[in-house]
Amino acid sequence: MTAKAFASLLVLATSMASIAATPGFARTGQDQPVVEVRAPAIALTGTGTDVGLTLAEDQPATAFRLTTADGRELASGVLEPGVETSFDNLQVGDSDAFPLALALGDGSSGTVSIDPMVLPGWLSLVPALVAIALALAFKEVVVSLFFGVWFGSLLFAGLNPIAATFRSIDTFVVPALADPDHAAIIVFSALLLGMVGVMGRNGGTLGIVEALSPLATTPRRAQFAAYLGGLAIFFDDYSNTLIVGNTMRPITDRMKVSREKLAYIVDSTAAPVASIMFVSTWVGYQIGLIGDGLEAAAAQPGTTPEQAAELLAASPFNVFIQSIPFLFYPILALVMVGLIIWTQRDFGPMWRAENRASRGEGLHRPDAMLLVDTKGDVMKPVEGAPHRWLNAAVPVLTVFFVVVIGLYVDGRAALGQPGTLSEIYGEADPYAALLWGSLSGVLVAIGMSVAQRILTLKQSVGAMLGGIQATLLAFLVLILAWSLGEVTEVLGAAEYLAGLLSGNLPVELLPALVFLMAAAIAFATGTSWATMAILIPLVIPLAVALGGPQTGATSTLMLGTLSSVLAGSIWGDHCSPISDTTVLSSMASACDHVDHVRTQMPYALLVGVIGITLGDIPTAYGMSPVISYALGVTLIFLVLRFIGRRDMDSPQFS
Repeated sequence: MTAKAFASLLVLATSMASIAATPGFARTGQDQPVVEVRAPAIALTGTGTDVGLTLAEDQPATAFRLTTADGRELASGVLEPGVETSFDNLQVGDSDAFPLALALGDGSSGTVSIDPMVLPGWLSLVPALVAIALALAFKEVVVSLFFGVWFGSLLFAGLNPIAATFRSIDTFVVPALADPDHAAIIVFSALLLGMVGVMGRNGGTLGIVEALSPLATTPRRAQFAAYLGGLAIFFDDYSNTLIVGNTMRPITDRMKVSREKLAYIVDSTAAPVASIMFVSTWVGYQIGLIGDGLEAAAAQPGTTPEQAAELLAASPFNVFIQSIPFLFYPILALVMVGLIIWTQRDFGPMWRAENRASRGEGLHRPDAMLLVDTKGDVMKPVEGAPHRWLNAAVPVLTVFFVVVIGLYVDGRAALGQPGTLSEIYGEADPYAALLWGSLSGVLVAIGMSVAQRILTLKQSVGAMLGGIQATLLAFLVLILAWSLGEVTEVLGAAEYLAGLLSGNLPVELLPALVFLMAAAIAFATGTSWATMAILIPLVIPLAVALGGPQTGATSTLMLGTLSSVLAGSIWGDHCSPISDTTVLSSMASACDHVDHVRTQMPYALLVGVIGITLGDIPTAYGMSPVISYALGVTLIFLVLRFIGRRDMDSPQFS
């Protein structure tokens, strides 16, 4: 784009912004302002509209009525002085519904028109898609993510480019960083990576490498060790990613396994294994959503009394357990990782990465932007440090056991009564347990270093800070990814995509369509948990409505549809550059984030297509999931056998 064209675009955007309503407050009244109206500058069709009403403090309480242009009532009630009455996600409709009319009292004391600029709902998807496309095209993730945030802010700010720049920071980036859960993830990651820094300086990491060297003597064995680690740490995907990636990276580096392959193994075992284990931080969250969905399905019109009673009597936990065989993508993803390691065959960008690494041309691209700086002396032992594997193994095991015990203790206290392990772990606060575990791990690492006089207290703290400092780029990417996710949420991207489910659907195709919808939402927003929160309460009643009176809580249609939400959410999480687990996998593996996404996506696409065509659709027509898995595993093997290549298949080795 030329400078003249860019200037013209800015002028056009500024002039359009002057036409649109300014985000903030409009006032209405006769002699003086009576009520302040908070309304968006832009409304996107197919998404909700947020409106806030605040009556002046010197005014008496008054009735109000908010209606569309065609007279349809959206909200009504009584406004209290000085208190905002907010309405989130008002389903206004298309552009014909604007302007909205607010009438106070009997309609004579004041009226105001709420008339934002109305744009197509698909624009809510553009910020995330632009960021992802730029990142993949130019391999520059920070600028790409920020541009996505800015573009979303441009829509939020009424197409005012200057306001959009400021809103990017104060409305999206800062709140993303201030979110307690996000802050917990950053602190947990920082402490865990600080522990890794201490382990590197006290010789523990090198001791682990030397201890496992007789076992991990080939790239296959090194990858298999990482795979087993991913399967073993099943209680939480964040812990899985950071522990396995940081622990196995020196071993896979020595065996010339590319950083992209390690990131793939880490990412493709973390969420899948946590999602199918009945004792994990995922279970309680899913069970709660399933319970809400069953209640909504029982209460909706058209549900028979017998059907409603069966839905309400069903155990959400049992429904979850019975849906596991229909989780085709997560289970087949775990299988594919194992088959790739066993056959040592790859295809697409991953084959090129592995070929580069095996030839000694680099564990990563020469110009890669690694999310962790592994150069210099940050991770190297101090002079004279013994290479004792216990100095690394004990802190890592401390993290593992403290998190597991912390989840149990916190969950039991929250539950307030005896319960099963799944119920206890479901009630636990995972972020608190992760913080306890990472803090314990770094304290144990420092304590062991000082007690053995390998490092002084000052050197230990310096090593911890060095480990944290090496990951600053990863934290920046993580914050921008969260910010972009908040942008898509504010613009209603998930709601717009979910709305596409409305209408008449062939009932047998519902699981496949739900998988695609969940995948699209998770890809655009970068979060599988939010996707599940949006879709599970929606699709359970939908399955009951489409399936008719015979659709119960454990019917094939219900189980297939429910599992498709989880499977699609994980697929979108794997493929999205703005997913926090994808960023953490790149960070733990010291990999270029865009390279990780590019190399993993073809594998995820293959498994996703197989899961839909051989799993979701056939089982909806009555085929056994056992047959689906047999066919799916066979097809994955055949693809690897006839399309995948080993490094020695390169012309230089023929």
